[in-house]
Amino acid sequence: MMSERGDLQYGVPQGSVLGPLLFLLYLLPLGQIIQQHGDVAYHLFADNIQLYCSFKTSEVHKLHSLMNCLSRIQQWLNDNYLALNTDKTETLIIASDSAIPDIKQHLGDLCSSAKSSLRNLGVIFDEGMSLALHSKQLIRNCYFHLRNISKVRKILSHDDLERIIHAFVSSRLDYCNSLFTCLSKKELGRLQIVQNSAARLLTRTNRTAHVNPLLKSLHWLRVASRINFKILVLTFRALHGQAPGYMTGLIQPYTSVRSLRSSGQNLLMVPQTRFKT
Repeated sequence: MMSERGDLQYGVPQGSVLGPLLFLLYLLPLGQIIQQHGDVAYHLFADNIQLYCSFKTSEVHKLHSLMNCLSRIQQWLNDNYLALNTDKTETLIIASDSAIPDIKQHLGDLCSSAKSSLRNLGVIFDEGMSLALHSKQLIRNCYFHLRNISKVRKILSHDDLERIIHAFVSSRLDYCNSLFTCLSKKELGRLQIVQNSAARLLTRTNRTAHVNPLLKSLHWLRVASRINFKILVLTFRALHGQAPGYMTGLIQPYTSVRSLRSSGQNLLMVPQTRFKT
């Protein structure tokens, strides 16, 4: 049975084929508005808008540019039959209180949305960018699925059991694992224990069995090696034009001012960073 025909004055039917494309075209002016504020960077993902503003401790005034940008976005949404969902608006300040005292006072209406951590496309970011909360939640989810899988492993073949473990555990360990370079050795060790438990469950061995031969027989890279492998893949794609522009722009070839043996080794620039404790 077909529904009755009707004229649409604005919007598109939910679930239509052209809906996502037309929505993105409709939001194109937002990018132009944000680009007019030089201190604000952004990412648009479907109906998700992320604004970024980085500055030194002496440049807190750049927050005014962020607030003006947000005000213009809200005005544009109101003028174009859209609404800014204040309940889903979250703000994360990646700085210590000692570095920028009373920074929340400069956030205006965003002050109430400031949180100590938030979820970004499935990854939990915290104020110190340690990913400790994400690691804790990841480990909890993996063990939850491992316990459930262990209850049905007796009725599964080896191949089916391996597929299920990869679908519910390995995929979670690999998701956005290129960010795990900031994890401490302690957190990486906990993630490795999760992988060890998955390997023992698949091979039906007890806890006393040495895990390295198990991982080798399964052709599984250890967690730390999987992280390095993901970074190498992303770097390769960025160097060969197979990555988005915001990633390609981070890769800069190293050029030496002197004639050294390392000149022809295709090295990359290491960005200068400064950490404060």
